[in-house]
Parts: sequence; C-alpha cells; structure tokens
Amino acid sequence: MFYMEHGQGRPVVLVHGNTGSSRWWSRVMDLKGCRVLAPELPNFGRSGRLGVADIDVYADYLGAFMGELGLAKPVLVGHSLGGAVVMSLLARRPELAGGLVIVDGAAPGGLKTPEEHYPIIELYRTNRGFMRKALAAVTPTLTDEAFLDGLADDAMLMAPHAYAGNARALEKFDYRGRTSGFTGPVLVVWGKKDIIITEAMARATATAYPSARLELLDDVGHSVMVEDPARFKTLMLDFISSLE
Repeated sequence: MFYMEHGQGRPVVLVHGNTGSSRWWSRVMDLKGCRVLAPELPNFGRSGRLGVADIDVYADYLGAFMGELGLAKPVLVGHSLGGAVVMSLLARRPELAGGLVIVDGAAPGGLKTPEEHYPIIELYRTNRGFMRKALAAVTPTLTDEAFLDGLADDAMLMAPHAYAGNARALEKFDYRGRTSGFTGPVLVVWGKKDIIITEAMARATATAYPSARLELLDDVGHSVMVEDPARFKTLMLDFISSLE
C-alpha cells in the first residue's frame, strides 16, 4: 500500500473515502506532536489492485499495514467510505486503536445507492470532467481549483471495477450492533452541507459507540479536511490532547 507520512510522535492514520487518495489529507498532515500516515487503500490511487471491492477486505489490509509499521494504538480517522473501513476494523479488532474519528462516514447500517444511479457511477469511470463535477459537489466550499483538479486526477486511478463495486460494498455493509466492543474515545464529525451523509446517519454512528461525541459543523460539506483544514486540525489536536 502506498502511503504519505509526516512528523514524529503519536501515530495517526488517515483513511480516505471512495474515489479517494492520500491527497485528500495533504492539507492536514502537519499535526503537532504526531506521526501522521495517510495510506491509499487497495484499488485506490497508487496502491495495488484487488479482484474484489469489499469493506472488510479493505479493513484487513489496513490492519496489516498498521501491523507492518508497528503502529501502537494509533488514532484512526476515516472519511466517508473510510469511515466504514475503520468501523469494520475496530468492530473485529478493537484493541488496535487508541481513539477513533469518523468524518462524514457511512453509518453502521451502510449507505444505499439508488439503483438508477449506477449508470451514472459508470460514467465517472471514463469521464474525468463528470468526476470533477461530482467531487466539487462533495467539497462545496473548496475554492482551490488546482487542488480539485488533483483530486479528480487521483480519482481516475481507482480500479475500474471499484466504481460500482464500492457502492455495492457500502450497500451490504452492516455493522449495527457490532461496534460497541470499541470502548475508546470516538469523535464523529459531520458537515451540515453534506449531500451524501445525513445528520440522522451521523447521529446513528455516534450512538453506536459508548464513548462518542458528535461535532456538527456549519458551512462545510462532506469533506472538512479539504474545505476547512484549519478547523479539522483544531478538532484533531483537541481530540488527541483529550486522550493523554
């Protein structure tokens, strides 16, 4: 798995969402006192390809990545599909993390894509301009056009079968009643301009954990780490300091 790394100190692992890459975290890698790692999951970006698109399989690769690097009790951060990935990992191996942050992530009951949307998803696979417009919609307050171009370029690197495959994987994802084994601190972040994840989904995620806090953000959409990096870093540093 390809990954970016910055800094020294407490390990923090940042897990991107669907069509994502480590670039989504590039504006927030400099967390003081932290060793920050942003891997690219299999099927995404510059990492290897798998024959399947499956949340649990992605989570298994993430767990192996953490083990290979000897990361002890990192803070795990998952965005969107990455939220489902970290949820899957800690439901099955709760001892792996010292804290959990879910940013506009899929709820424990998954995320259903209407059947009529699948032909549109297939268009993303071959049409960069269409993909760029979709990314603009999930980063509604992002004004850096060059950065958005980079996100679109990285999105087009995703394995072809993963476009529809990841949507199907999120549909079948169901960890309701299976998350409470992780008893460490949890922060659930949701942007009020998010057009994918609803407030009800964010609340369902927060109530799935015994030690969770929900942070609702005005004036950002699905992706606070690219829309308002300073706010995201403040949230992260406050959360990390509360663990000490």
